[in-house]
Amino acid sequence: MSTVAPTRLSVRDALAEAVAGMLRRPGRAVLTALGTVLGVGSFVAVLGLTATISSQIDGRFNVLTATEVTIEDVAGRQNEFAGPGFPADAEQRLRPVAGIRSAGVLWTVRLDSTTTIGALPSGGSTSSGTTVVAASPGAVAALVPTVQEGRLYDEFAEGSRQRVVLIGSGVAERLGITTLATRPALYIGREPFTVAGVIADVERKPENLLSVLVPRATAEELWGPPAPGAASMLIATELGAARQVADLAPLALRPDHPEYLKAVPPPDPRTLRSGVTSDLSALFLLLAGICLVIGAVGIANTTLVAVLERTGEIGLRRALGARGRHISAQFITESAALGALGGLVGTSLGELTVVAVSVLRDWTPVIHPATVAAAPLAGLLTGLLAGLYPAWRAARVEPAEALRR
Repeated sequence: MSTVAPTRLSVRDALAEAVAGMLRRPGRAVLTALGTVLGVGSFVAVLGLTATISSQIDGRFNVLTATEVTIEDVAGRQNEFAGPGFPADAEQRLRPVAGIRSAGVLWTVRLDSTTTIGALPSGGSTSSGTTVVAASPGAVAALVPTVQEGRLYDEFAEGSRQRVVLIGSGVAERLGITTLATRPALYIGREPFTVAGVIADVERKPENLLSVLVPRATAEELWGPPAPGAASMLIATELGAARQVADLAPLALRPDHPEYLKAVPPPDPRTLRSGVTSDLSALFLLLAGICLVIGAVGIANTTLVAVLERTGEIGLRRALGARGRHISAQFITESAALGALGGLVGTSLGELTVVAVSVLRDWTPVIHPATVAAAPLAGLLTGLLAGLYPAWRAARVEPAEALRR
């Protein structure tokens, strides 16, 4: 008695059945793969944008953060009778220190609660919430301002205690100052000041755009010295000289009591960069994972519906000798093919998104090769996992029951 040879399903046959299943319902296949396209595209896009943004952060840290030193006045903590920690000639004392581009003292002036800042001594256009900051010319230069109109005040204005101010463009708009050709005045209380310049932007300490900047000597003459611990010195250094300047500046400023001044050097760029990159990567990977889960649920749902619709076909295959594992392999291969197709398309769309955003923002796009290589595999794995339960359901269909439906 001859025996019936067991049926086999080769890899080639499984792929052919998967392709035939997708082509039988092309619209559904496209919509099913769309979930994976979005998931993998988001995966590539967010990882590429993370790497791109991190490179931009690196540049900003290297140019600005790594060249900024702050000196704090801590004389009051060391000795309650010490007085101000910064000497009157603080900027001149730092000139022999190598590596300094600009430096100066600044603090927020203490004003009476009834003092107004406006275009008239009382009433008229006022700028509520605006503070007055005493800043030496060196401190203004260290802010790296962009002058919209007029000019910055200089050492002569500082030395002669002139009544001049610098204001941000937002403050000028609130005060109704549209041009400096008419030499507009600004009143702090009843003290008139000439607006020397309007600042459009600053690279350091952007909060000063909402303030009125007054020469340090003028502020001391009108409102007295700063409160203990209120003043600080902003130093812009050459690249690579920040830590050296932070070590030497307190001794150069106060050789008698260097402990009255505390230097705050810039943070280690590598540590700061690593922390920011890790935070961005964790957040974006979570979002990409959510997108992939949504894609997997879409594939699983569509494949499960296909199993229910093709119950008769499954019963016929089983009646003709197909085993349960053959049915499982057919549906798993089909869902994996959909996932792989969606992964390839999603990878391309993700790369195009990174490039488009980089072009619009004038950035240099950065995409790691590992991301490009792993993304289609992620789509394949997503489709494979999504097809496991529907394939298991298909393998459990009884031939007789399926043929009766």
